[in-house]
Amino acid sequence: MPSLPDFDQLVQLATTQPQQFALLRQRLIAQTIAQASPCMQPRLLAQQSHIDRLINHGKNPLHTNILLQQELQRQLQRFNQILQSQPTQHPAKILHLK
Repeated sequence: MPSLPDFDQLVQLATTQPQQFALLRQRLIAQTIAQASPCMQPRLLAQQSHIDRLINHGKNPLHTNILLQQELQRQLQRFNQILQSQPTQHPAKILHLK
């Protein structure tokens, strides 16, 4: 994976060449998803599609950041609920070896 330009270069690119910045972003996302395990790739693609829809729905950069922050909070709450829930106990079946 190619190295990222430094923060100031990314700001400059986003400000002066937003289409090039968007292409760089898409390329890096695609490369990252391609490096994930094959069984995770569909989930990652779906998650990225959801993120892209949120970004496109934003009216301005601040609104977009608020939408993304709210989505992150929702996902963290779901994750916390899963971690806090008590798993159903399934008794183990003991097999006697002969």
